[in-house]
Amino acid sequence: MSEQRRNLGMLGEQLAVNHIKQAGLTILDRNYRCPLGEMDIIAREGETIIFIEVRTRSTGKRGWGEESITPQKRARLNRIGIHFIKFHNYKGWPPLRFDLIAIRIPDQLDNPAEILWIRGI
Repeated sequence: MSEQRRNLGMLGEQLAVNHIKQAGLTILDRNYRCPLGEMDIIAREGETIIFIEVRTRSTGKRGWGEESITPQKRARLNRIGIHFIKFHNYKGWPPLRFDLIAIRIPDQLDNPAEILWIRGI
């Protein structure tokens, strides 16, 4: 991965975290890694644990972030979420939700980023 793509992704994740906090959610973890893969953000809203994939794009040349979640990716995110719950010793099974935050960062820095939060992917 190029440094430019990595920086774009880090910027997108920080914008997503700020957006999530403004919405009143509590951040539980960022860049959670396990043998099954990585989850960008894990948050809590009330009793619900929310697993959030962040997709950041500066152009639609290869498709926008919201178009990039395949059924295989959804299944992998689900397995990562289950791993998180099992290995963090939750008592009982909390309500879970999987979300996508797609961020479009324009080339012109004077234009604000667009944030699309899709709940329940």
